[in-house]
Amino acid sequence: MNYTTFDITRIIRPHLLTLKPYSTARDEFQGVADIFLDANENPYPSAYHRYPDPHQRKLKEKISRLKNVSPENIFIGNGSDEVIDLIIRLTCEPQQHSLLITNPTYGMYEVSAQINGIKTIRVPLTDTFEVDPEKVLSYVNPSVKVIFLCSPNNPSGNLLNKEAVRKVIDSFTGLVVVDEAYIDFSGDGGFLPELNKWPNLVVMQTLSKAYALAGLRIGLAMGNADVIAWLNKIKPPYNVSSAAQEYAMKQLDDQSTFRKQVEEIIAERNSMVTKLSGIKTVLYVYPSDANFLLVRFTNARAVYRHLLSNGIIVRDRSTVLHGDNCLRITIGTPAENKKLIETLNKFEPTGS
Repeated sequence: MNYTTFDITRIIRPHLLTLKPYSTARDEFQGVADIFLDANENPYPSAYHRYPDPHQRKLKEKISRLKNVSPENIFIGNGSDEVIDLIIRLTCEPQQHSLLITNPTYGMYEVSAQINGIKTIRVPLTDTFEVDPEKVLSYVNPSVKVIFLCSPNNPSGNLLNKEAVRKVIDSFTGLVVVDEAYIDFSGDGGFLPELNKWPNLVVMQTLSKAYALAGLRIGLAMGNADVIAWLNKIKPPYNVSSAAQEYAMKQLDDQSTFRKQVEEIIAERNSMVTKLSGIKTVLYVYPSDANFLLVRFTNARAVYRHLLSNGIIVRDRSTVLHGDNCLRITIGTPAENKKLIETLNKFEPTGS
């Protein structure tokens, strides 16, 4: 796949090709204004009486410098879930088209597909949660417009093999979305350094995880300028609030705290692997490149209920493919992790 053969308009829903996007007066105005009488806002000052920048220019500039990606290649959504939804709505015609996911993976890809009337094709990962590119490509048919690959994967935590992912991107004529929500915990640069190689690659990242901004709902999509421009055409005009943009910029400025917290979470993750492996009800702790661990227990449901009764919430993943008797445990603070281990050590299997 190269830039001379890929044309995003070939996979966009036909009726969108003539869409005239919503435009504000502030989209059309260039310069600095003193009086704003265009948007029917309350004129009396408060912290947020004006609408936010619909293009998040300052935030994009800051992200551009941190990620080494040009602003025109960055889309900012109201969380990654909005990004997922917009990608599907851009490319997939309800009741006609499909998206392809690997199984198990993040659940919102399929939920968004269902909401939009799109069929989901699930390709099983191996029992070690690795992607088989030949198998993925064998499931592709003319209805498939988008492939979602999560790396590090959720719920398994592992980085997908890069060569396998590259083969999928090279061989598929639609969009390949690599969701790197947990990439900051992996020690790997992910696919951003290779973004310019593939016009059909979209890399998703987020400020919810390593940057500790889950409550602000800021998701990122980075890809070729044509794809990003189309996402901007179909998004709501003011999809990211002023408060979210402002606070995110402050958080991004504090790179020392970001690095320190990521290092501490990784250290805690490594420590928890050892501690969890020593618990008698634990059968296996899967290797992780994320800020969580997938752990197989002798009786996950009983352990889950035991933790809940002690005020500790984890995620039961026993029903997903290859997830029999598995719980997904997020890495907490050292005190939270200590409490978790103590509580697990008090679990009595005979009482389940």
